[in-house]
Amino acid sequence: MNYKNIMVAGTGVLGSQIAFQTAYKGFYVNVYDVSEEVLGHARERLTKLKENYKEDLGATQQAVDEALNRISFYTDLAQAVADADLVVEAIPEVPQIKTAFYKELGRVAPEKTIFATNSSTLLPSQFAEATGRPDRFLALHFANSIWKNNTAEIMKHLATDQAVFEDVIEFAKRIGMVALPLYKEQPGYILNSLLIPFLEAAQMLLLNEVADIETIDKTWMIATGAPEGPFAILDTVGITTAYNITLAKANALGSPQCEKLAYLLKTQYLDKGKLGRGTGQGFYTYPNPSFASPDFIRNR
Repeated sequence: MNYKNIMVAGTGVLGSQIAFQTAYKGFYVNVYDVSEEVLGHARERLTKLKENYKEDLGATQQAVDEALNRISFYTDLAQAVADADLVVEAIPEVPQIKTAFYKELGRVAPEKTIFATNSSTLLPSQFAEATGRPDRFLALHFANSIWKNNTAEIMKHLATDQAVFEDVIEFAKRIGMVALPLYKEQPGYILNSLLIPFLEAAQMLLLNEVADIETIDKTWMIATGAPEGPFAILDTVGITTAYNITLAKANALGSPQCEKLAYLLKTQYLDKGKLGRGTGQGFYTYPNPSFASPDFIRNR
């Protein structure tokens, strides 16, 4: 594994975390997104991550400053990928958007460049042909709060070269991850095969007016000892991602319940700018959400 230069496409919550973690471990990182405005938000997000690394990992100010200095920002895809050994794609969970992106990326990326998707639910085989290099394409999926929840699921598809698979496993280890190889394609990998049905069940309880958000989260936290409930987790994941996953399922299955849930997420949250923790408001209001109060899980 001789990767030196990494490109991260997409600077949302997880894309920014992937970029910072990779730079923190000494790699040079180019980040790409569609506009200077979006990159401006990415710079703010990356700057805030420095405090997380100092608080949670005991990182020094010098170390986090140097990490940020190893990150460069681009709106031109060809420039961003010009010398990349590996591209980690973290763009929206919309198949049409990913397909179009990979077709363009395949045209401008050097022959040496390996492509990896961080998709939460979609399979690499869905986009392998669009990349133009199916043997050098696979999935590399991270969990939110990557610096603490340091899992990396590496999933090949039938055409992935074994040497590429092994190199990406080694890369994951080099950036401080616990590498979790998957030898067969699975929608949702390991983590999201467990997590997404859990989050969907919580959202359906809300949609069907069985209970409110706080009651659902409180039930889970008290009964299992978990530090957060499903709606707090959804705020971290981002409500846009939850909406895209729900809409894709509605379209694929023709599910009226999923259609209703997608409509709820769009009209009550996305359209009102309530996107999750990153915007200060989602299902909860930040920086002091009610679930973080010691009184939240106590009898009143």
